[in-house]
Amino acid sequence: MSVHCREKLLLLYRRYQSYVTKNPAATAQLEGTVRTLSYLIAGRFADSHELSELVYSASNLLVLLNDGILRKGLCRSLPMSLSQQKLLMWLTVLEYVEVFTEMGAAKLYGERCRWVVIILIQLAKAVLRILLLFWYKAGIQTSPPISPLDREMHLGCKEDEDEDEALSEGPAFVGQRSGRVMRSLSSTPSFQSRHWGAPQHDNPPRRPEEELLQPPTHLGLQETIAESLFIARPLVHLLGLGVCGSRSWKPWIISGILDITNLSLMRDTKRLNRRERAEMRRRAFLLLYYLLRSPFYDRYSQTRIMFLLRLLADYVPGVGLVARPLLDYLPVWQKVYFYNWG
Repeated sequence: MSVHCREKLLLLYRRYQSYVTKNPAATAQLEGTVRTLSYLIAGRFADSHELSELVYSASNLLVLLNDGILRKGLCRSLPMSLSQQKLLMWLTVLEYVEVFTEMGAAKLYGERCRWVVIILIQLAKAVLRILLLFWYKAGIQTSPPISPLDREMHLGCKEDEDEDEALSEGPAFVGQRSGRVMRSLSSTPSFQSRHWGAPQHDNPPRRPEEELLQPPTHLGLQETIAESLFIARPLVHLLGLGVCGSRSWKPWIISGILDITNLSLMRDTKRLNRRERAEMRRRAFLLLYYLLRSPFYDRYSQTRIMFLLRLLADYVPGVGLVARPLLDYLPVWQKVYFYNWG
């Protein structure tokens, strides 16, 4: 019975693979619909925040699954060993489900179970990142570890390759006097991928995989120490919370010092590739989150942020559509650990 069910599931998955490969645009619409649904659910009824986060996590996992299928169909796998790809996949899955796991644990089993789940997830992420840094020499860890596939760029390149192949292998007519080569109707590309201008062969566009799938930059001793501090910071912060308490300033200050030290040691970003530079900009931007992290938020920024949002919602036309949901959701967002410190 189990073997029969397994065969049915395998057949169903193969059909889904075939559908995703043949209909990438419809797949993208499905992903967008699921993600939009997560936004619409939030705040509508009791337990809507947990359900909204479940749908949002499911949409991210759906994108990860479909990207893997499309990469196989495009024959553009990640430039790394299979074991490293598995580590990156598990790390990506943890980042996608960590918020829902925390909220679900708190809802079902209480605060103590919530903190146990937080510690276990942060330990698992730290172990995976240490393996990637020291064993696989993966360089700077990005978030998410496996970036979503740029469907338009990669599928556009695939259509261009198919068109070039059709031109090179398909039947063509050669004018006797002019010598001009004209493709036949059977080798004409689809209407959406036609180029009505003159073909450009002197400076071909750079393929997306040349930019996005570059090998990681080799890190020296200083950069390795900086990345190690970035990996250790969540564990140090949790340890500080356990020793000093959630109302103490010490975990907040120590965590901020580690983040600033990481950015200072990584200040030379010229030799980093594009993804790594984007990650360093993201980390610099995340320093603003310290304004929303307790105890600074509770003592200083909460009243000012709430006052500003109410002022904008009441006196600026149209802004209330965004400001009022933020007023309702900000207290919930601020209490979730992985929203603030993940």
